[in-house]
Amino acid sequence: MKTRVFHPENGEDEIKEAARILRRGGLLGIPTETVYGLGANALDEEAVGHIFEAKGRPQDNPLILHVPDAGWLERYCREVPEVAYLLAEKFWPGPLTMILPGKDIVPGRTTGGLSTVGVRCPDHAVTRAIIREAGVPVAAPSGNTSGRPSPTSASDMLEDMDGKIDGIVDGGACRVGVESTIIDLTVSPPQLLRPGGLPLEELRQVLGEVTVDKAVTQQVAEGLRPRAPGMKYRHYAPHAPVTVVTGAPHRSAAYIQAVLQEGEGVICFEEFRERFAGRVRQCLGSAWDTAQQAHRVFDALRRFDSTEATHIYAQCPDDSGLGLAVGNRLKKAAGFHIVDADRLPGITIGITGGTGSGKTSALRALCALGGRIIDCDAVYHRELAANARLRQDITRAFGDVFDGEKLNRQKLGGIVFSDPEALHRLNGIVNIHLLPVIRREAEGHLIVGLDAINLLQSGLAALCRETVAVLAPTEQRVRRIMERDGISEDYARLRIGAQQPEEYYRQHCSRILENRADGPEAFEEQARNFFRELIREVFDHE
Repeated sequence: MKTRVFHPENGEDEIKEAARILRRGGLLGIPTETVYGLGANALDEEAVGHIFEAKGRPQDNPLILHVPDAGWLERYCREVPEVAYLLAEKFWPGPLTMILPGKDIVPGRTTGGLSTVGVRCPDHAVTRAIIREAGVPVAAPSGNTSGRPSPTSASDMLEDMDGKIDGIVDGGACRVGVESTIIDLTVSPPQLLRPGGLPLEELRQVLGEVTVDKAVTQQVAEGLRPRAPGMKYRHYAPHAPVTVVTGAPHRSAAYIQAVLQEGEGVICFEEFRERFAGRVRQCLGSAWDTAQQAHRVFDALRRFDSTEATHIYAQCPDDSGLGLAVGNRLKKAAGFHIVDADRLPGITIGITGGTGSGKTSALRALCALGGRIIDCDAVYHRELAANARLRQDITRAFGDVFDGEKLNRQKLGGIVFSDPEALHRLNGIVNIHLLPVIRREAEGHLIVGLDAINLLQSGLAALCRETVAVLAPTEQRVRRIMERDGISEDYARLRIGAQQPEEYYRQHCSRILENRADGPEAFEEQARNFFRELIREVFDHE
């Protein structure tokens, strides 16, 4: 079969020819404001059967009748309530489908064997003109192979349906981008069966109480008959498996950044696209613009099929406005494989180790995975300058070690570094003031790295889920310190000798990161893999 593409801008004959396809029982791709639909005469069981064949769609999945105006409701629905006309007056033409009691004229193949029927009036003048010309309601699910992302352009639909259907009407790109909202008016209170292009909040302004079916937020149990399209089966999926990450945008981005591996792809918000530079990525738009997200979500999913991505992580908006529909489509694409970044505990990783071991490279690696790095030494000196109580406590314990408000580090060091008990007392004073500050700086971040050479001695390890010691062979450390600081070999060895031995870190840290790499870039890559596995392991156990 050769699929013809109709161009309505070329004149009324295109509309008439398209309508003839419907009247004679053929299949026609039609544009709407939401997505492109695969249309057939809804009253012709054989024609409707061809829809299921072309899509590979389960036979118990009901179809929606598309009509040109509310005057057609009583032709196909029984006992149309007044509220249906109220909704039609306010939201039709538009992305709203109403579930109503069906008349016998609508065949069971169209309704999925149900006594109800879904009806909507699409907000696309060309499609309404074709329906009027055909003189029959049009059953039209989304025009994709069942399970794949819905098409939002004629070219998308042609990709799936070329050679399977009679024609496609090219009506331009869809404005909304997600399918219609489906509201069941046969129950009281009315129930949302599928979120879509009309936000739930707007329905509630008209209807008052509206409940939400469980199928909107979770997988429908096997064996249950779907009451509307999109409720039961895995929908909208690209070829690669998808994991949806919900939660505050900065936390969902941090999670994906931390666990993303080579060959995996990302659907991200505009604000975080630079975090995934060099990766296979699609941008949904701003985290705060759900209309833009709705317009882009199917295109983002579909575009991954032209890549070699082995897995896709997708940031997900919250449930407000069109975010409910966008999130529903992403979750359906993922088969409801969801990670809630807001429910994951923050991971604080303390990073320590002797001078020259490669701690700076390790910190860069954690930062590249989305970690918030807190330089504890910088926090200490900032607090010394700003916190009069800290200065008073140190003065009370060690005497006059300040020149005005500036710490005389040499004088204080002369007191505490030769007296372990004095050093312990100083750490205790500093901790009282620093721990609350560091806790505040870490708050709200999913992954935090504490840069603290005295992590274990100072008590900062108490804030950490994991403590990581970066270790390297002594000769390697000597060379690095000499090159980095321009000092002699003897002085480099003295500095290393004054620090804790390797065995101390092995006994007291929960993890060891051995630096035997050939250069800082190689070690940074090693450290990224190390931290990625650590983070995955922690999250997998939550």
